[in-house]
Amino acid sequence: MYEQKTKETDSSVIEFIENVENAKKREDAYRLLDIFEETTGYEAKMWGPSIIGFGTYHYKYESGHEGDAPLTGFSPRKAKISLYFATGHDRREDLLSQLGKHTAGKACVYVNKVADIDVEVLKALIKQSVDFLKETYPEA
Repeated sequence: MYEQKTKETDSSVIEFIENVENAKKREDAYRLLDIFEETTGYEAKMWGPSIIGFGTYHYKYESGHEGDAPLTGFSPRKAKISLYFATGHDRREDLLSQLGKHTAGKACVYVNKVADIDVEVLKALIKQSVDFLKETYPEA
């Protein structure tokens, strides 16, 4: 049976951010923490050892695979800051085109620093992700 790797933990978000080596990245992590908490209305929680997540939803695929995940989140990684938004909504690509300097993988958006992006567009992406996942996976 599949064991979900990334789970919510009781680890301290502040302690995690304080341990980010790069001072500028640490400063950006605190800024993102404020932006994500203010925009989502959710308290930050650690997911696994390095993801700061906001809110939670339960997913279940047709294959029977199911688990819990944050509605949105970020991780101040060494190379870049990873931002986590829901995929599958048309508006996501439109918003990403307005975000500023970034690269994108399937579910991750990577930025070097907060100064490279439009914070208002970031807030719109956060809200769109939360709303889309709540609609797609309504609570039982």
